[in-house]
Amino acid sequence: MDTVVLKFGGSSLSDNLKLNIVANKIIEFYNKGNKIVVVVSAQGKTTDNLIKEAKELSSLPNERELDVLLSTGEQVSIAKLSILLNMLGYKSISLTGWQAGILTSNNNQNAKIENIDVTRILKELEDNIVIVAGFQGINSKGDITTLGRGGSDTTAVAIAASIKANHCYIFSDVDGVYSTDPNKITIAKKLQTLSYMEMQEIADEGAKVLHNRCVEVGAKFNIPIITKSTFNNKQGTVICNKIEDSKVKSIVKNDDIIYIKLKYENYSLDLFNKLYKTLLINDIQPNNLVNRSTYNLNISFNIKANDLNKFQRLLENDLSDFDVSYTNITKIAIVGFGITNNNDILNKTLNILQLNNIEILNMEMGEAKIVITFGEKLPDGILSEIHKELIE
Repeated sequence: MDTVVLKFGGSSLSDNLKLNIVANKIIEFYNKGNKIVVVVSAQGKTTDNLIKEAKELSSLPNERELDVLLSTGEQVSIAKLSILLNMLGYKSISLTGWQAGILTSNNNQNAKIENIDVTRILKELEDNIVIVAGFQGINSKGDITTLGRGGSDTTAVAIAASIKANHCYIFSDVDGVYSTDPNKITIAKKLQTLSYMEMQEIADEGAKVLHNRCVEVGAKFNIPIITKSTFNNKQGTVICNKIEDSKVKSIVKNDDIIYIKLKYENYSLDLFNKLYKTLLINDIQPNNLVNRSTYNLNISFNIKANDLNKFQRLLENDLSDFDVSYTNITKIAIVGFGITNNNDILNKTLNILQLNNIEILNMEMGEAKIVITFGEKLPDGILSEIHKELIE
């Protein structure tokens, strides 16, 4: 008898009709003799709506209390799904993150899973389909924490690793991983397989397919991750150790980046270090940080758009003496193992950018990606041109 973990995203759970589709999908796996752990997200746009409501009360909500609020979305999902399965004659039980033994770090809104005590999950699996709230856990203080956007993916793969599941299925409204965002580019191609390394790069660069930490866990414990659609039975994409030929697999356009310029009239190493530590202590990771002067502090760096609230809070307190400006920009990542050894890929990309008179802010190369950052937000048409030129 195999043990499998099935994760369902918010779009798969958004109303009662879709909940029935999910329940039938679970029953299909169960009737094949599998032990089932289900991990779910909040229904539809619940998390976005909760954030909106919190911000109507405070422009910068208390982070601990925001986690308490946001965790309720997944609790609604687990309860509804368990009620439905029990009504259909399949014994099930819902567990919140802390009931499932998920211990996290203390970082609110971006906590990391440190350990899972699977005693309760394994006990309940003897007689039940176990339904676990994704995206949440409990820290060493006994406080509720959340794992950040896409955190339910990480919950699913971490549980799969902890209970030594045979497979982890990630179900959504998309039937696999594509060569680019199919909602933006209609000619995007579905990929049959990806290596953990390639999927990690795609996730790290902002593609909303899988949470990057879930890929890290999958690779560490060699858990095959299969991404499929809730709403059809088409073949999905398998993420595993296998590396195929060296070619461009995916192109990710990320517009959720804020480019920050920060100035101060004097410069000292202590001031620079204090600034950097302040960002890190507040869980803001600055990327591409550059100091442009030796006479005063003239720094530029990028942060994720969802860290902007935290940064604005710092501007009102720790960084109130600095002169700051920021703007929304675009980053495009070209992903595929070994592609940096092929100069044609970069030449073709640069030709497109030159023809469109687009200025490059920064360029990075790694073993499996080329990343280009721009000083402005680019239209999706550029992504389409690059995709046509590089994807076979």
